[in-house]
Amino acid sequence: MQTMTYTCGLGELLQYAVVFVQYEGCGPSLHLGDDVTEPSDHVRLLGVSIAADLGLDRHVSNVCSTCFFWIRQLRRVRRLLESIKTLVHAFVTSCVDYCNSVLYFALKKVMDKLQYVQNTAARKYERGLSQLMHDDLHWLVIPQRVQYKLAVTVHRCLQHQAPRYLADYCVPVSDVSGRQHLRSARCHQLSVPRVRRSTLRTRAFSVAGPTMWNSLPDHLRDPAVDSEQCTQDLKTYLFAGHS
Repeated sequence: MQTMTYTCGLGELLQYAVVFVQYEGCGPSLHLGDDVTEPSDHVRLLGVSIAADLGLDRHVSNVCSTCFFWIRQLRRVRRLLESIKTLVHAFVTSCVDYCNSVLYFALKKVMDKLQYVQNTAARKYERGLSQLMHDDLHWLVIPQRVQYKLAVTVHRCLQHQAPRYLADYCVPVSDVSGRQHLRSARCHQLSVPRVRRSTLRTRAFSVAGPTMWNSLPDHLRDPAVDSEQCTQDLKTYLFAGHS
């Protein structure tokens, strides 16, 4: 409960700061005892850079910069290795996938930057790009990788394998009073809070998670499916949808 209190308080502080910066051009200082925290145009939380307007452009730029650095380093040792696949996964794709669920509902131009990184990494194998990514590497494109991460997180919430502060947002429709008779309840869908599409709340896990989950076919939402089978079927479904 203490963590939830801090989380809610931080959310309110960030929301207030966003409105203040947008309309006043500057933010108030934060006083905690003898310490004073000055306002900034962005914050870094768990390795993710978030702008005052909750934009992720700087975060994506940082990810791209890091990935291209390692791609240049791998280019120097490519001919000395029999297989560079493991190194690409370790230094490039792992960086692209880190916290990528925050990119759900992100602008296409943001996704395109990361897609260019992935395409460049795939070219290290010196084969046709489309054939390589789909037939050999079995890489999902960036939007599908984001959907995959988000769906797996929701599944873990429903299987009680995720933190409580995330699981509380994944409420089956069948558990909502007065909605047990709906078709969505029989299809194992989740309750989605009502928000305006123009607001930033559509990117919150409380909305994005259930929305993504409800878009999946019925057999993937079956609560009887274990985690291993779910991840395999989910990747197959997303991969087939892009091919």
